[in-house]
Amino acid sequence: MSQFITPQPFESHPDTLPRNELRERLRQQRRDLSVEQQQQAAEYLALNLLKNPDLHRARHVAIYLPNDGEIDPHVYLDIARRKGVRFYLPVLHPIHEGRLVFSPYDDDVELIANRFGIPEPAFSKGLRRPPWALDAVLFPLVGFDEQGGRLGMGGGFYDRTFAFSRIRPRLAPKLIGLAHDFQKVRKLPVEPWDVSLHSVVTDKQRYRFRG
Repeated sequence: MSQFITPQPFESHPDTLPRNELRERLRQQRRDLSVEQQQQAAEYLALNLLKNPDLHRARHVAIYLPNDGEIDPHVYLDIARRKGVRFYLPVLHPIHEGRLVFSPYDDDVELIANRFGIPEPAFSKGLRRPPWALDAVLFPLVGFDEQGGRLGMGGGFYDRTFAFSRIRPRLAPKLIGLAHDFQKVRKLPVEPWDVSLHSVVTDKQRYRFRG
């Protein structure tokens, strides 16, 4: 979600050098896009999200603020809000290190920079929504493959937060990665802690991996 690389999900399984090299290459490709290219990608992404069956009944959806060239979901957000969808932003949990909670996101929400410099709502026990109470989660990818493998920034925040989905899949929201289509690679290694995706949506198409 940002320009920094945070600690790995489990210290005993650090990223390999090729994985880090791939991460940096794909991040640079994102950053090289022009403002016009990013806007066009955001518009096509919105069309594909609106056609995504994983979102047809979703009313509580986590989203992100784009950074580091990440594809921008705000065109979709503006349309979906008019249809009654409520959106939430990830917030670093102040006690449970490396995990996220989700706070309501609308035009009146005041954002503050977290310890990594990423804007987020202030943590509030009363306003937060637990991960299992979301219908869907839209989060940025650095890379992905057609088998559902994914490459993130390396911090493992989403993997820790949604680890319960491996044990209690019926409680899990739809986990949907967003990316520019050029971020698709032939094959990514799967790590033991990786939480699998339901789908990936890009500016060009939708990829579905599980029911």
